[in-house]
Amino acid sequence: MALSPCGSNSFDSGLEIKTRSVEQTLIPLVSQITTLINHKDKPRKSEKTLRAIQRVGQAVNMAVGRFVTVGEAIAIENQELKEEMSFACYEARRAGDTIAHLTDVVSLEQPESDGRATIFSDKAGMVKAARMLLSSVTKVLVLADRIVIKQIIASRNKVLTTLEQLEKVSSFQEFVQIFSQFGNEMVEFAHLTGDRQNDLKDEKKKSRMAAARAVLEKCTMMLLTASKTCLRHPDCDSARINKDGVFQRMRLALEQVIEIVTEARPNGEGDILPVSIYMGIREFKNQLEGLREGLCLLSKESLTALLEVILEHTEDFTDSAYTSHEHRERILGLSRQARLELEQLIAVWMQAQNPKAAEATEEMELAILKTCQCMNELKKELHNAAAELTADLLKYHADHIVLKALKVSGGEGSLEALAKYTCELSEQKEQLVETCRLLRHISGTEPLEITCIHAEDTFQVIGPQIISAAQTLALHPSSKIAKENLDVFCEAWESQLNDMSILLREIIDLFEGRRGEKRTYLSLPRPGKLSANLKTIKPVKLDSEEQTAIAKVGLELRLLTSDLDSESEKWEDQEHEIARQGQGMSSMAYSMYLFTRGEGLLKTTQDLFHQAEVFAEEGFKLFSSLQAFSTQLGDDEKAIFAAETDKLVALCQQLQITARMPVQGKNSTFLKVDSSIQNTKSILTVVVYILPLCNKLIKKYKCEQSSLGSPQSWRETPLQTPVHEDGLSGKNGNGFGVKSLEHHMANLTFLESK
Repeated sequence: MALSPCGSNSFDSGLEIKTRSVEQTLIPLVSQITTLINHKDKPRKSEKTLRAIQRVGQAVNMAVGRFVTVGEAIAIENQELKEEMSFACYEARRAGDTIAHLTDVVSLEQPESDGRATIFSDKAGMVKAARMLLSSVTKVLVLADRIVIKQIIASRNKVLTTLEQLEKVSSFQEFVQIFSQFGNEMVEFAHLTGDRQNDLKDEKKKSRMAAARAVLEKCTMMLLTASKTCLRHPDCDSARINKDGVFQRMRLALEQVIEIVTEARPNGEGDILPVSIYMGIREFKNQLEGLREGLCLLSKESLTALLEVILEHTEDFTDSAYTSHEHRERILGLSRQARLELEQLIAVWMQAQNPKAAEATEEMELAILKTCQCMNELKKELHNAAAELTADLLKYHADHIVLKALKVSGGEGSLEALAKYTCELSEQKEQLVETCRLLRHISGTEPLEITCIHAEDTFQVIGPQIISAAQTLALHPSSKIAKENLDVFCEAWESQLNDMSILLREIIDLFEGRRGEKRTYLSLPRPGKLSANLKTIKPVKLDSEEQTAIAKVGLELRLLTSDLDSESEKWEDQEHEIARQGQGMSSMAYSMYLFTRGEGLLKTTQDLFHQAEVFAEEGFKLFSSLQAFSTQLGDDEKAIFAAETDKLVALCQQLQITARMPVQGKNSTFLKVDSSIQNTKSILTVVVYILPLCNKLIKKYKCEQSSLGSPQSWRETPLQTPVHEDGLSGKNGNGFGVKSLEHHMANLTFLESK
């Protein structure tokens, strides 16, 4: 994004903004500058107008001063950015002084008689100062964002160094010590990359980051058991192969994260996805639509070639041994029909280029419609084929019979039986890999395509790793660690199958025009999940009786997430802070609902409690946003609002206490699960009430609010944030960055509209 966040060409900073935090921080500043420049230049200015203009100018200048102080402190802490940051701060300060000077027009008696330049007499100077201010502030924020990238790279380097040490250890004692350090470093890396993932604007990058972080999450436990197995059986080739595969996969995932945050691709490669049929059909139909605007813009050869590329990709379906005969025949029939329709369209098109062909336009329109209709039918048939195949395959493998047989044959040391089930797992892997490729063709969006590719890669890698783990167990059937290692890899396989079912539902919802179910949220392990002595908490899952008991409250939670989604969709500004936070909480609550059904990524009660704690933290963030929002309300509205926000913070505190409370025993654990779900439900009830109230107030003030005689939207009306003189006191180097700058940027939004 090279232009300003408001989408205006008037403020071109020349910098691409890649994160939401930088963009959202700039929006209030753009609003204030727009207010100053676009004020109505009436012949007679009222005292109220002049005072308002001066207040804006002074507030901007004061806030810029504090903002620049933070930027200069960042420059001191980061010498490599010092020159660029210092110059940007100097430009920002100069622009702030200019704006303050031009808006110093409070005197009604002699506003311009002394010959001074003011906002009224030198509007061009005001525009120039505004440009400079926006450009320099953007530069400071983007430079500060580099520090976040630098932190992620430094964290990755620490993880890589420890990873290399782990790979070379030869004793359990040494492994325990280094793995403890590795666990802490992975937690730090997880939180840094998680924040970055949520902050990215590009949905493709977010999906790639999510895929890489998912690999790291699963591989952390695999690395633990695979390394322990290799240490226990140092002469076992299958154990070594198993361990090497985990280390290699972790390195690739770490590298992918760095490629995303630095936008560096090996050998200059571009971030290009393989061509999918859906994307091809979309492009083909766009080209056909273009024929209506200009008949000579395309060649018949280019249209034919584009269709042939699409039909060539349909061979992935027709050549697949897993596609049913009925679907194969319909796909082939529609492919033939598409060629015929295009031939007819090209014939009409050639006739239409003759100026004497009066009726050609109507025939052309009909031919375009028939060709597009044929492509839509082909698209639907491909979707049905892939969706039915995936659903049948997931249902067939739901009982994990092959995995159970591998565990049994490995535990019995039966190499013959193991060989049989190894072949069956390899065949199952090929089925799943091919199904993922077909799903990618019909996924419909690039983020879903990336998820399909991730699923395909996961099955490709984990399949052979399960086999090597099973071979190790078969060679050492009495080894507890070899058995534990096989269990971990099998759980990863089962987890990926579950993720694939969620992916299928998202694709179907998208195709049918419904808003897809939210993807569940689950961050990487937090400190404490991997303890120094490697004795992890025994995972606890709800049994069937407990799941039945919790099902009712789980369903109520699901209904509340639907209500919250419906309210969120009513917001005109989907990127509004409060709306986005509400959507995020709905997503987390949905993953907790899936837990009550025994589905989703939350597998154990420990996962649920971790999710509940994160949910409570998001509730506190929403409370902070609501508090800032309430400063703009009238007394009556503020009283109603305060009552609801007080409920919210109290319920979040209660959930946080519940999630952190240690319990022992089956009954106590179940009661904690029930309390966590009930508290989450209560919080959502409050949020479902607050969100439409906020939306209503925004619409109300959007109509009433005006600044300096010109309408201004509620989003553009800034939150009044008090200015603290000790803004930098007590801050260390770690406090500097985009978030610190966001706090000081809030001071740029001071504008009284009374």
